[in-house]
Amino acid sequence: MKGKQRSYLKSIANGIEPALQIGKSGLKSGVLDQIDDLLEAREIVKIKILNNCMEDKNDILSEICDQLEAEYVQSLGNKIVVYRESEENKRIELPK
Repeated sequence: MKGKQRSYLKSIANGIEPALQIGKSGLKSGVLDQIDDLLEAREIVKIKILNNCMEDKNDILSEICDQLEAEYVQSLGNKIVVYRESEENKRIELPK
């Protein structure tokens, strides 16, 4: 992903609320399925990692990106943003 594309996605992510919270149970397959569904529907997802989560934020981020073929956009504090182009619900047109 190019810098211009990442900046564009950051500007979109700035205006959205976290769609999902990851808590004490961490990143289980059910949570990954939810993130997968959200990425297919919205293409960009903001996730809040609660303070009681035992897993490291960077480990969670890398697992989401690896398992779901998503791309890292940004992380601010306890929030992360990931993007994956939807096959059926194309909503975001990235600049070239």
